Amino acid sequence: MKTDGVQQGWYDGVSIAFAILLVIIVTGVSDFKQSRQFQRLAHEVDNIKVEVTRGGRRINVSSADIVVGDVVQLKVGDQVPADGLLIEGYSLSIDESSFTGESEYYMPDPFQQAFLRSGSKVQEGYGSMLVTAVGASTEWGHMMKLLSNDNMLEQTPLQERLTEAATFIGKVGLSVALLLLVILIAFYFTGHSSTSGDAKFRAGHTNVTDAIDALVHIFSISVTIVVVAVPEGLPLAVTLTLAYSMRKMMKDNALVRRLAACETMGSATTICSDKTGTLTVNQMTVVSSWVAGKFIVAQSDYTDEIMYTLPASLRSLLFQGIVQNTTGSVFPAKSSCSQDELKGHERQAVEVAGSPTEAALLWWGLKAGMDFEATRLESRILQVQTFNSATKRAGVAVQDIDHRLVLVHWKGAAEIIVSMCSKWIDMEHLQKDDDSQHFPGGLLMSAEKRREIMAIIDSMASSSLRCVAMAYTTVEREDKETCNRGTWTLPDSDLTLLAIVGMKDPCRPEVRAAVADVTQAGVVVRMVTGDNLQTAKAIAMECGILEKGCVDELKAIEGATLRSWTDEERRKNLPGVAVVARALPSDKLLLVETLQSMGEVVAVTGDGTNDAPALRKADIGLSMGIQGTEVAKESSDIIILDDNFTSVVKAVRWGRSINFNIQKFLQFQLTVNVTALTVNFIAAMSSGDVPLTVVQLLWVNLIMDTLGALALATEPPTDELMQKPPMGRHKPLINYAMWRNLIVQAIYQVAILLALQFRGIELLHLSGETDATTINRTVIFNTFVLCQLFNEVNSRQPYEQNIFRGLDKNHLFMVIVGATLALQVVMVEFLEKFASTIRLDWQQWLVCIGLAALSWPIACLTKLIPSIHRSKS
Repeated sequence: MKTDGVQQGWYDGVSIAFAILLVIIVTGVSDFKQSRQFQRLAHEVDNIKVEVTRGGRRINVSSADIVVGDVVQLKVGDQVPADGLLIEGYSLSIDESSFTGESEYYMPDPFQQAFLRSGSKVQEGYGSMLVTAVGASTEWGHMMKLLSNDNMLEQTPLQERLTEAATFIGKVGLSVALLLLVILIAFYFTGHSSTSGDAKFRAGHTNVTDAIDALVHIFSISVTIVVVAVPEGLPLAVTLTLAYSMRKMMKDNALVRRLAACETMGSATTICSDKTGTLTVNQMTVVSSWVAGKFIVAQSDYTDEIMYTLPASLRSLLFQGIVQNTTGSVFPAKSSCSQDELKGHERQAVEVAGSPTEAALLWWGLKAGMDFEATRLESRILQVQTFNSATKRAGVAVQDIDHRLVLVHWKGAAEIIVSMCSKWIDMEHLQKDDDSQHFPGGLLMSAEKRREIMAIIDSMASSSLRCVAMAYTTVEREDKETCNRGTWTLPDSDLTLLAIVGMKDPCRPEVRAAVADVTQAGVVVRMVTGDNLQTAKAIAMECGILEKGCVDELKAIEGATLRSWTDEERRKNLPGVAVVARALPSDKLLLVETLQSMGEVVAVTGDGTNDAPALRKADIGLSMGIQGTEVAKESSDIIILDDNFTSVVKAVRWGRSINFNIQKFLQFQLTVNVTALTVNFIAAMSSGDVPLTVVQLLWVNLIMDTLGALALATEPPTDELMQKPPMGRHKPLINYAMWRNLIVQAIYQVAILLALQFRGIELLHLSGETDATTINRTVIFNTFVLCQLFNEVNSRQPYEQNIFRGLDKNHLFMVIVGATLALQVVMVEFLEKFASTIRLDWQQWLVCIGLAALSWPIACLTKLIPSIHRSKS
């Protein structure tokens, strides 16, 4: 206002103030929206599905819908969803460290009215709990009231790197501005140059007012350089692309718990995936079985007449093992069902609850005439050893009501159970109608018979069946008191083999194509499973992880082999390993650590409590939303809501899209900054004035960059992204090809703008016109903005010759480009005083558009220059 008067002098100051407010408001609104999005995602994470007994039926409800009086079923890995009393429990071990801070587990006794607190975790065993308090009324709820809500909006590594880059660029700009300030002041006071047409400073002749006006003008030029240098759009671009991608990933069944995982997925070089439920449909069905020496193939109508011909004593023993040694249950499908409808246990009349393996065994018994409730009432459970992924077996000791003996039933991985057996039951040696021997005796298992049984298991496994064996033994009644005390270890040797069942869990139909896509993208898929090696190999071949007929023994190994290798052997052999069978959770952790030591970026899927260490250790931990335990979900970065491998592949696509979009915008942004900084600096040094005013530069930096960030940062992932190798762990933000594009475009823009700055009046034939200087400056400003607009299209395809590929499908981009062009027309034609412009005629507009449009063919020619990036990726 001192130099230009009040009427026009307020433009620059108000524009700068407006720019600051706009940056604050846009950033604040964006962060607020992201915070709200995290809150919504937090609600999704907290929306735990819980199995409760209500009205005599087991149903799955949200943890938020639990009410006092519900009976909650608890199993390994569950988080206790409410406060309550334990009414039934077997080998329960509860982690209450979140309350007590103690690492030792609490082992509640249902006979002592044990109290369970919301938020604690089931580490072992299973049981049921009567809910006494929910929500804010629980002890956990009272504690949460005292704590402030933390949205955990930490910066991602990419955000941190871009913030550092923006800060560095700003510091460079500030240094250049200070240097220019010193030089221009020195030039002015030494009489070397003039500013704004003012006379040179002459000691004793130039009055104080003129000197102050000149210094204010020099200072405004320096401020302009600072405005040019600060890349306001960078942080906004990251926020936009992360927020946009998180919403889209949610629609693709990937719920992001940790923001950094979005971008890290784009760098993943290997995926270690579970088999059950991720690569397969997780719907087990018994399709073949070996019972008492007879091989039975299930019929299509799900009935086995042979099962009805088994001796009553054998059937009773088999049913007892199925019913008592399970965490599943059978209940009426509809409360209105009559007893006559339920008598036959038809599939339509009953529902089976439990894991897919448990459900398959229960259905197998039901179709053979098993009465679940009656069988359960015939005996009493004394002690339970729950299934875990380390032992791969489960056992139960029961007291038969009518007999003195205690029976111990075992089930689990077939080869493990068979190794515990010394006898087997042969139906030919049983008296079909002789019920005097309630517990049939077994024949000694010879070495030849053991080999025959193992061959049966291998045969089932090679047909991609999961093999589960059932066996039992007896204990004298006098030992029953020891059993009741809970300190007794169930006998696990000298067992009698009852049956082996083969369950089919089909490969998901879409998985093979997904594996092919991710393999083409340079990501190695490894299957890590607890199943038998033959079963794992068969499923891996179905999924495309292993080639058909693969005979390389190192392609598929067992967990024991992995553990037996030395560190050097693991690093040497692991690149070729595609399947790890009979794997323990510790094997998965060992696999992750070894791969990371080899420079791999590892994504791991897991669903069990014991998977938590591997999920935490991995670069990206992916837990399963359906089968995953709460402990696994809390340890993961992303929750796959549908447990499907294709959703994992979609997460990889989005991760790559995030990194690629940021790179595209970074190339676009830096071209703007480099061009404007160079032009203004050279012009200021040579003539003491700048062609682009503060208002004009703020317009470019804020409006163009904000809209540019929205346009480039929200581009959806393309198939081309999955045809390139992973980005790697330490890849620079700007690669060789992008530096090449940036430098060539910046040189072209600087050249034409400086040509217009120094020779524009002659080139545009403006000599003699009263507003020649203003017209020339308007042409410079207009050409500069249009160059960025055309370069925005270039930036969409940093590597492709065809810069228009996919443009017609990105409607948002086209709308933003159109809106930016319309705003530029308004800026030039209607905001003359505010923007220091003047209206241009159609010929001058054509000159501006023509010069800007030349950036397209120049971009195509630039990509003919050999690129190190393309040769390596």
